[in-house]
Amino acid sequence: MVTSLNDKNKDFFEQVYAVVKLIPEGRVTSYGAIANYLSAKRASRMVGWAMNAAHSNPEIPAHRVVNRNGLLTGKMHFATSTTMQERLEAEGIEIIDDQIQNFKNHFWNPEELEKF
Repeated sequence: MVTSLNDKNKDFFEQVYAVVKLIPEGRVTSYGAIANYLSAKRASRMVGWAMNAAHSNPEIPAHRVVNRNGLLTGKMHFATSTTMQERLEAEGIEIIDDQIQNFKNHFWNPEELEKF
């Protein structure tokens, strides 16, 4: 059976969502860290696309995925431009000018998990 590109993307998106659901409250990870964990090192942008498609799903804590510098680059995909920040702050993460403060202390690396 031939798998279409859309099926491959859907499967990848589902893998991304499975990882994102594992991010502990009060922690964040990056698009690149998720891509690396999924053995798709160059697929950070694809992880971003998956997250853009997930913001309306309350089961996926999309607000916990930021860029490699701790910037809230996905904030425009939420209901309001402040939703992402509000959710992170509710979990105890300080944000100034769209930047997570003490990013290294809040960073969660999925590589610390066993591979799927």
